Amino acid sequence: MSNEKSFARILIRATNWVGDAVMCLPALRAIRETYPKSHIAILARPWVADIYHREPVADEILPLTTGRGAGDWTGKWLAARQLRLRNFDCAILFQNAFEAALLAWMARIPRRIGYDRDGRKWLLTDAIEVPAPGEIPRHERFYYLELLRRARLTGQSISSDEIRLDGAAEARAAGARKFGAMGFSGRVVGVSPGAAFGTAKRWIPDRFASAAVRLARETGAAVAVFGSAGERELCESVADAIRGAEIAAHNFAGETSLRDFIELAAACDLYLTNDSGAMHISSALGVPTVAIFGATDHETTGPTGINARIVREPVDCSPCLLRECPIDHRCMTRVSVDRVVDTSLDLLRATPQAR
Repeated sequence: MSNEKSFARILIRATNWVGDAVMCLPALRAIRETYPKSHIAILARPWVADIYHREPVADEILPLTTGRGAGDWTGKWLAARQLRLRNFDCAILFQNAFEAALLAWMARIPRRIGYDRDGRKWLLTDAIEVPAPGEIPRHERFYYLELLRRARLTGQSISSDEIRLDGAAEARAAGARKFGAMGFSGRVVGVSPGAAFGTAKRWIPDRFASAAVRLARETGAAVAVFGSAGERELCESVADAIRGAEIAAHNFAGETSLRDFIELAAACDLYLTNDSGAMHISSALGVPTVAIFGATDHETTGPTGINARIVREPVDCSPCLLRECPIDHRCMTRVSVDRVVDTSLDLLRATPQAR
């Protein structure tokens, strides 16, 4: 196994999706623990970079702003030149794309480690065989940990506890101040009714609203609805329904940066969500999180936090992993408001007040 004397400067290419970036955290922590004296930089797309803002896993975060795919060769060349000037001696590529390996190769980083995927084997010094089904535990965090094990960068064990964000307490304090400045006093229920992959992952918006109303009444909370700018209309329909029941609600969709969202989510007392990046963040923050699963596999991408619960209906066609349901969306329509509310209240009763 390598040690910190082997690599003075390590570059880690982060994944491009928020949920994947969170599920990489155990592997990032393993690198930091194995190479405590190395300078570690994370190269990340701007929309995921803030996940690492308060985390002790790296010494610096480098934004990658080049165009994606086969275009923007000028941007890629300039990015590679800047990386070359930093004299990294190892690149660990958690992002599976050809482009990630090409950039490390163009930057002339001597050791380039990544899975043998997307036709990039010839660009890697260590092209690691992708684990076959059944070779490692199913949850995706083990996929990233296994890359390190097979490359002999860490020990042979790939055990992992819950995924956590170490900066949760600081984020929670910042989020509480932001909620207070907006007039939120007391408890807050967070709601994320969207999901980036497609509508098949989404529970019924009206049911999100009904569950949030009942929980707000039960706990004396206001409701914060979160989503991307593209989900603004969806989130406003949920917020409108909540306000119509005379519960205070604010639609934050499209109004927050990722850093803002992390802080506000950390300050929530309960979080209701589909399988989404928001789910991974709230769970990793230690927020009591109830996630509704349908089209996707809860065993591979579910939340791992001790304060997280999954609600799903085990229909015969789930998980289908489709973007859109071709039939009647039974995996979601059979999940009742009562079940989500009961699960949420049970979780709140079981969760210590001081997180």
